[in-house]
Amino acid sequence: MHLLDPWWVYALRGAGVYLGLLVLLRLLGKRSFGEMTTFDIVVLMLVGGTLRTAIIGDDKKPLAAIIGVLAIFLLDKGIAWTCARWPRLDRLVEGKASLLARDGQVIDGALRKHDMSEAAFRRALREQGLRDAGDVAEVRLEANGKISVLKAPKR
Repeated sequence: MHLLDPWWVYALRGAGVYLGLLVLLRLLGKRSFGEMTTFDIVVLMLVGGTLRTAIIGDDKKPLAAIIGVLAIFLLDKGIAWTCARWPRLDRLVEGKASLLARDGQVIDGALRKHDMSEAAFRRALREQGLRDAGDVAEVRLEANGKISVLKAPKR
C-alpha cells in the first residue's frame, strides 16, 4: 500500500493529537467525562470525527489510520508506564481528588469550582443511598471525574 505521506507523519500526527487532547481535557477539569450525558456523547463523537482528519488528513488508506492509532496506543502505554513510576508526573497527568463536602457540610464554592450543579451532587448522594449532605463524612470529586462518598457513622 502506498501512503500519501511517509509513515512517520501519521505517527507524529497521532502522537501530537493525543498529547494536545490530553492537555485540553486536563484544562477542562475533572467533570468533562466523569458522568457521560447525552451532550458529552455528542461532543465525544464530534471530537473523534474531527481528530480523524487531523491524524490522517486526506489519506483514505486503512494503513494510515492504523499507524496513527498505533502511535496513540504506544504513547498512551508509555505515559501510563512512566506515571506508574513517577508520582509527580502521575499527579500532573491524572490530577488529584477535590473535596466537595466534609462532616455533613458542602465546602463553600466547591461545586461551582468544578461546574457541578446541586442536582448532580444530590444525585451522587442518592446513588449511595444517602438523602443529603448531612449523611456524609466526606465527598470527593476524584481525578477520573467520578464522585466518591464516605458515609458518616450512624448516629
